[in-house]
Amino acid sequence: MSLHVECHGHGPPLVLLHGWGMNADVWQAVLPALARRRQLICVDLPGHARSRAQPGGETLAAWSACLAEVVPAGAEVLGWSLGGLLALRLALDAPERVARLILVASGPRFVQAADWPHAMASETLAGFAQGLVEDYAGTLRRFLAIQALGSEHARETLGQLREQVFRHGEPDPAALRAGLQMLLQTDLRAELPRVHCPTLLIGGERDTLFPAAAQVQTRERLPAAASVLIEGAGHAPFLSHPAAFLEALSAFLDGPGARHPSIAPETPL
Repeated sequence: MSLHVECHGHGPPLVLLHGWGMNADVWQAVLPALARRRQLICVDLPGHARSRAQPGGETLAAWSACLAEVVPAGAEVLGWSLGGLLALRLALDAPERVARLILVASGPRFVQAADWPHAMASETLAGFAQGLVEDYAGTLRRFLAIQALGSEHARETLGQLREQVFRHGEPDPAALRAGLQMLLQTDLRAELPRVHCPTLLIGGERDTLFPAAAQVQTRERLPAAASVLIEGAGHAPFLSHPAAFLEALSAFLDGPGARHPSIAPETPL
């Protein structure tokens, strides 16, 4: 499996993993500020944009192993949505690669269960999987709309997502199906106590895809985690509220045991 990787800036490595159906361009709103303090390693996930997919390698474990080949030892790893699920899997499978973990609108499970009620209904994600067969471009656009839903800047956020999603061509349909199955089937809750690296959870107060209550439940199960909810934000707080997102990230990366001077929250975007 061949992954497309772009590097920006200088400093300790910070790996950025995007969400389902998107690509590394989704980080552009916060890229300039972060690149002043970190070497950013921006990855297109398997089968997305400029990364090629490999038949038979369409599981969370396989994608995590693929990521381990491009993530340097001791990196800070930030994942959004599906990217967060992968970052979590990587921290479990290759802890030497992940010095600090940042989960943005993400956690160990994305669908509802009797003991995990604050999540999406499994039927919703299953419907998207069926929609990929019938109208894959339209289904992808509908999923983007859910990601923007609830944000006080929903229209602007959706516009940015739609502008970026097909910028480097259409994602591979098999990779999209595989990603949905990961969101539908993965449950890493029992493994969370094995995550010992410092961890930050950043969520949107109005997120409907990974609700604030799910972030609270995730925080309770992680031994070394801090949690920030961004008021008025939906599923993509780095797009809708970049200044608040950078402030939360700065406080974590440059707190106790900081590896680099702080990211100035007032940096113009």
